[in-house]
Amino acid sequence: MLLKTILYIIFTFVAIWALDSINITNVFKKNKYYASRVLYLMISISLSYLVVNFLYDFFSYTNIF
Repeated sequence: MLLKTILYIIFTFVAIWALDSINITNVFKKNKYYASRVLYLMISISLSYLVVNFLYDFFSYTNIF
């Protein structure tokens, strides 16, 4: 379980770095900067959750770990 926690933290930062190139503030109304940042954070956490679970399941089923 410690491995998954560490992977969640690492891939959250990787997802934030990858999503940094997308400008989602243009989608929102004017003066809704914080709402766009919350969505940005939620997308990055969701993306890291999906990637970590995929990788962890993939490596556990193939007996690499």
